[in-house]
Amino acid sequence: MRKANLQELESFVTKDGSAIRELAGPSWTEARNQSLAEATVPPGGATAEHYHPNTEELYYFTSGAGRMRLGDAEDEVRAGDCLVIPPGTVHKLWNPGAEPLVLLCCCAPAYSDDDTVMTGR
Repeated sequence: MRKANLQELESFVTKDGSAIRELAGPSWTEARNQSLAEATVPPGGATAEHYHPNTEELYYFTSGAGRMRLGDAEDEVRAGDCLVIPPGTVHKLWNPGAEPLVLLCCCAPAYSDDDTVMTGR
């Protein structure tokens, strides 16, 4: 049995600027069709606007609060919220608060910088 402990994982920064700790994914686990990571947006921070042509994402917010844009819609997000981001949907996340905004992100297929298109906004 292979397991990952979040507290033991090294963080890395993705193409959109998120700090990520990958719990499961093809780069180092048996997962082949999806990935699961914890992402953190620091106080006052934001991700770069982008979309994924092939990847569907699920965002489950575990702590903090912020704002999320999906396509033309924008709304507040907070711990306990879950959002589905269909492939091809432009999205951006802001953290105007004083504490980190933390979420679990599940990607299918698994996250890849190659499937991340920056919009320049």
